[in-house]
This record gives sequence, C-alpha cells and structure tokens, in this order.
Amino acid sequence: MMGQSPFTTTEMNHKFIIILIVLLGLILWTTWRFWRILPFPGWGKWLFVVLYLLAFLVIFPHFIYGNRMPLALATATYEIGTSWMIFFLYALIIFTILSIGRLLHIVPATLLKDSWVGTITIFSTLILILTCGYFNYHHKYRESIEIETEKPLDKPLTIVLASDLHAGYHNRKAELSRWVELFNAENPDLVLFAGDIIDGSIRPVKECGYAEVFRKINAPVYSCLGNHEYISGKDGAEDFFREAGIRLLKDSVATECGIRIIGRDDHSNPRRSSLGALAGSDSLFTILLDHQPFNLEEAQEAGIDFQFSGHTHHGQVWPGNWITDAMYEKAFGEYRRGSTRYYVSSGLGIWGGKFRIGTRSEYLVLSIR
Repeated sequence: MMGQSPFTTTEMNHKFIIILIVLLGLILWTTWRFWRILPFPGWGKWLFVVLYLLAFLVIFPHFIYGNRMPLALATATYEIGTSWMIFFLYALIIFTILSIGRLLHIVPATLLKDSWVGTITIFSTLILILTCGYFNYHHKYRESIEIETEKPLDKPLTIVLASDLHAGYHNRKAELSRWVELFNAENPDLVLFAGDIIDGSIRPVKECGYAEVFRKINAPVYSCLGNHEYISGKDGAEDFFREAGIRLLKDSVATECGIRIIGRDDHSNPRRSSLGALAGSDSLFTILLDHQPFNLEEAQEAGIDFQFSGHTHHGQVWPGNWITDAMYEKAFGEYRRGSTRYYVSSGLGIWGGKFRIGTRSEYLVLSIR
C-alpha cells in the first residue's frame, strides 16, 4: 500500500463507478424492503421513502457547498447525512439476514410484507443499536501503558497520546473542552497527537475559535499531520496548529523532557522523508508519531522505542473492524516488533455519525520509567 498506486487513473475511475453502482443498488434494495414491510397506506410509504432518500442525499450539498452554507445548516446536513450511512449499513445487514432466513423458510413471508410485527422489530433493533453506539462513542476509554527503559530520562514521564480528534462540524468546541479536561486531569508532562486533529474543513475550526480550547492544555503539545489535514487544506491546518499552540512535526524531530519525538509527514505525501533519515543514533528514548500505521517494520529497523499511530478508527462500526484488521498488520491496540513497541489507536473523535459499534473512542496514557 506504499508508493504509487498499481492502478491507472482510468482503472480507478472504473472501479469507483462500479462501487457507486453497487452502492446505489443496495440503497434502492433497502428502500424497496422498507416499502414492502411498512404496514402504512400508500402516502405513508411514500413519506418514509422520501425522508429516507433525502437523509442520504443531503450529504452531497454539504460536501459541495458546505463551506458556503450557514454554519448551522452545514452542521445539520453533515450530521444527518453521515448518521444515515450507519442507519443504512445496519438496515442492510438486518434485511440481508431476514432475506436469507426467508429463503431457508425460517422467517415467515408475513413478517416481511405489510407487517407491524416486522416493522416494530426492525426499527426497535435499529434504534437499540444506534442508541448503544451513540453512548459508547461518548464514553472515552482511558488506556494505559507502562514502559521501563534503560535509556536515561530527566524524570519519570507521563504522556497523554490521542489521535483522530476530527474537530469540525460535528466534534465541536464544547466536546473538545471535555477532552482537554481529561488530558489535564492526568497532569501530563507532554501531550502528543497522531494527526487528524481537523476533520474535513478548516472553516468551523477557525470560525468557532477551537484554537483557544487547545491552548488550555497544561503541557507542551506536539502533533504530526494526518490525511484529514491534507483534505481540509494543509496550509490552513498548519496555521491553525500555530494558533492553537500545537508544535507541528512534519518530517522533523524535537527533544522535550529528555526524550526524542519524531513526527512524520502523512502517508498522503509520497515524497515524505524516510524514517531512517529522521531517526537519531544516540541513546535518547524515541517516540514516533506516524498517522497511518503502514510498514511497521520501518520503526523496528530505525531503533524506535515507541510508535503511536491512528487513522484506522478500528473500523469505527462493526463489521468495519474486520476490514481494517485485514488491511493492516496491526489495526488496533498494543503491538511489538523486536524491542520496538507500538500502539495503534482507534481514535478519540470520529469521522461522520457519532456511533461506535464494536469499537471504542480512547486516549492513551503512557508512563515511562
């Protein structure tokens, strides 16, 4: 997955068109299944179908015109459209299971056509899944790791690490303030971010003064870039980092509290520096911030003590974690290669709808002794 794509632009466009056709087909199939099962008169069915498809379609004007919309409207279209994606995913799963059950003569036909029992069962299941996912997202897990090192330290260190805050239209100022309170409660010596601090647009971050929230962190703050800093506009993101008091490490190195911190440019930049060119040769304990957890062997070969990455969200919602587990050598949690230790975070914030199903939102407290 490193380097240039093995596909030509034409091949990639063809793949995108195929995926889009399949997606539209699945959306229409779930629409038809809802139409069949709802025990409403014709106007009631049409009302549901129109609302169902509108909830899907509102994401497109957001992506195209979001930065020109009133902020409240841009926020609403983002949250409705991205939340619909999760609703659609689980509706698709439920209808697939029921259809298979029907083919096997386990599920009666009457349950799937003009059925109050079927409708109540499906919507109760969807509401339960999404409600649990919503509250699970808002619960922030505190993961902790202790490392003993023979390398010299100025003192024992407590470091808070987090990735994928995705501050923007949906993770707003009040929520960021709650996260900063969690960081400060640890009395950290350092706070390190592994990219994707910003979501998809710099506009809400700048207009709503998110920088002042980050300036309340009671410790030196460092971060590398993530792919969403490129999506939102790298130059604007770098300006925001400066305003927020976050020291950006973009293929650069800093020494703080007697340890070395390396921040790699994101994998989005094919010309980023090699890790070997950034790693030092002295005896300092070294932490690597690299947003996307590709080619983990590089940290081992460079003698890195600890690598912290994010990006995967661990799939965000099940069964997405099955996909990320197949894509990456390590998609979530602790890992070790030789003497190098790793942690791939599922992220503190989230992209899109605020649901965590089969995954968790977390931050890491690293103690080095």
